Amino acid sequence: MVNYWLAKQEPSGPRGYSFSTLQKEKTTVWDGVHNNLALKHMRSMKKGDQILYYHTGDERQAVGIMTVTSEPYPNPNEDNERFIVVDVKFKKQLKKPVSLEQMKQEKSFKDWELLRIGRLSVMPVPKNIWDKIIKMSQ
Repeated sequence: MVNYWLAKQEPSGPRGYSFSTLQKEKTTVWDGVHNNLALKHMRSMKKGDQILYYHTGDERQAVGIMTVTSEPYPNPNEDNERFIVVDVKFKKQLKKPVSLEQMKQEKSFKDWELLRIGRLSVMPVPKNIWDKIIKMSQ
């Protein structure tokens, strides 16, 4: 069974990585996650899972979809094995980005972690919310 996730990334700046960069490069390693809850979510990722790519910063919107292409593994650039990464690949750009403001207007989203825990960088997306975001992006 495929699981659905949202992963946040600052699209610009010194540590930024935009969805358009992923689109050009096709694949990347999703790293840099240090929050315990976000790491717990990443440990539950499986090959084939789908991830909404969410731009943080000034944009604050879901912009595309990527696919998990590996099981989680220790980050080779960290000294601590609790810091993990997953490999991901570009799947598709959303026809229209779906902004945080649009998501806040959906009553069915009110208990979702994106709206409750603003700083969390990786989180599950319940299937009903995933489907609604995809519909909103058409």
